[in-house]
Amino acid sequence: MKKILLFIPILLLAGAEGAEAQDRVEASLGTDIVSHYIWRGQELGAVSLQPSLGVSYKGLSLGAWGSAGLSRPSDTEEFDLTLSYSAGGFNIGVTDYWFNSGPDLQNRYFKYGKGATNHVFEAFAGYDFDFASLQWYTNFAGNDCVNEDGRLSYSSYLEASVPFAFGGVDWTATAGVVPFATDFYGVDGFALINLALTASKDIRVTDTFSIPVFAQLAANPDTGKAFLVFGITLQP
Repeated sequence: MKKILLFIPILLLAGAEGAEAQDRVEASLGTDIVSHYIWRGQELGAVSLQPSLGVSYKGLSLGAWGSAGLSRPSDTEEFDLTLSYSAGGFNIGVTDYWFNSGPDLQNRYFKYGKGATNHVFEAFAGYDFDFASLQWYTNFAGNDCVNEDGRLSYSSYLEASVPFAFGGVDWTATAGVVPFATDFYGVDGFALINLALTASKDIRVTDTFSIPVFAQLAANPDTGKAFLVFGITLQP
């Protein structure tokens, strides 16, 4: 579940130059190495390797993202697939999350039976206003938690982000809330679960090569926990 740098391959088209770039198939690959795996205010692992692979064409994107613990082998491994479409500032898509935790039978990747799968299917939609962005996410199938009558909770999450530049560094301020009770996020009702401030910068190694790095101060007001995370991005 994502993540310090969530790999949701949504390519926002901005202006003629961006539209021109979408007239051909583009591929991307890389990996992040993070000191903690923090996703929407929740700690899901310690030091982790998080590879990604994606292709896009005219606003349509298909991406794969994974996470594996490096310092704590007991951390859950994750493999996600995301299909999305974007036009202008608008984006919409679905993500299939899969985790290798739980009963052995559910650990099988191609196990999709109701009540016996480790897949969680999430739909999302949002808009990027340039000065800020809003995203809504809702689980609609798979291993979401159930409510008192045994039906899916349709666990949801709303996030707002504001990018800005300061001191020669790119920053993003983020706030995320869960609108109603769900065990998926461990809340009994409306809750603010994610406050984060992320700084990113390219460290120049040579005249033609640099390494993107980022640091994030993240807090979950609902649980009272806070984290300071550092990450490195490696890509061709």
